[in-house]
Amino acid sequence: MSAITVENLGKRFFLKHEVQRSLKSTILNIFRGRTLKEEFWALRGVNFTVEKGQTLGVIGANGAGKSILLSLLAGTMKATEGSVRVEGKVSSLLELGAGFHPDLTGRENIYLNGAILGLSKNEIAKRFDSIVAFAELEEFIDTPVKHYSSGMYVRLGFAVAVEVDPDVLLIDEVLAVGDETFRKKCLAKIDSLQKQGKTLLIVSHDLETVKKISEQALLLDEGSLLEIGQPRNVVDKYIDLGIHKQEDLEVKEWGNRDAEIKDIVLMNRHGEEKQRFKNGEAIQIKINYDAHERIDNPIFGYSIADNDGKLIFGTNTQIAGVDIDFIEGKGSIILMLDPNILIRGKFYFSFSLHSSDHITNYHRKENWVYFWMEADNEEIGFVKFPAKWKF
Repeated sequence: MSAITVENLGKRFFLKHEVQRSLKSTILNIFRGRTLKEEFWALRGVNFTVEKGQTLGVIGANGAGKSILLSLLAGTMKATEGSVRVEGKVSSLLELGAGFHPDLTGRENIYLNGAILGLSKNEIAKRFDSIVAFAELEEFIDTPVKHYSSGMYVRLGFAVAVEVDPDVLLIDEVLAVGDETFRKKCLAKIDSLQKQGKTLLIVSHDLETVKKISEQALLLDEGSLLEIGQPRNVVDKYIDLGIHKQEDLEVKEWGNRDAEIKDIVLMNRHGEEKQRFKNGEAIQIKINYDAHERIDNPIFGYSIADNDGKLIFGTNTQIAGVDIDFIEGKGSIILMLDPNILIRGKFYFSFSLHSSDHITNYHRKENWVYFWMEADNEEIGFVKFPAKWKF
């Protein structure tokens, strides 16, 4: 039985742009109703179902339409087209402080939010102590919430949302505001709700949490549903999408150019040029150089950085104990990365050619070549460490 059914869901906004050149034209346009309106679809053509007792994780970049989707499901926003059907009592935590009146105390806001969620005063009173205890706000429950910290807001909002015993719980990214201790407490509560057969829809940028707690994941991008299915597969799709959308790291280059690194060729072990590799696949790197004069005891180096520019690993021929007597004219040196322990993502190679005393830089290029790594396994992180289990 479906707890949530979404059919051809769309939400349209109009962005107004007024171009005025004078006070007169401003007044005339007001009377004529002239404004330039740009149509913007925050969501369009979205279809999916969530079965009763299932947890669906919703992921996507900022602006993908995740919060709009939750607002439509919660009924706080009306769809432009399509339909939403949610079976049972719905509780939601959509944004920091949503539904709280800043001048009311925590106690008064509990009763106000409980009433909004359809509970009687007696029902709220029965749950009141549990809500306060979960939020850990016993000392501040009679303080106006405008004096609460963001963490206190989240604790109270989450406590109200889960303690009203909903059939369907909608949670936005606000949990990221809480500290690690409260986050663990929330995850334990989510686990308890799952065991009770509650239906959960959770928006989160924490991809590992999405994979851990969800039966299914849904990927939104620019208002469209790109994929829904097994969390691991959907998360991999999201990572790959983000890699392709991100701008490349800036290439930086310096040195006296007495010797130059001319070009780099990435290949597999068979010498076939590639830019996309599988985890465990060897990468051969051919470094072509041109020494304009004789260079004695040169040092070639390389490093690998992730897509944010963070250094993962770096070394050189000197550290590796590879002695090069001299270089002169054109030539090449081969670097073999085998086995390849990188898991998945977009990575950048930087290369260097310098003197053995590290004083003279002949040529250095940062973030010169990028490549993609793919993996079919479920391991997380950047690097796969060879390991064996023994029992």
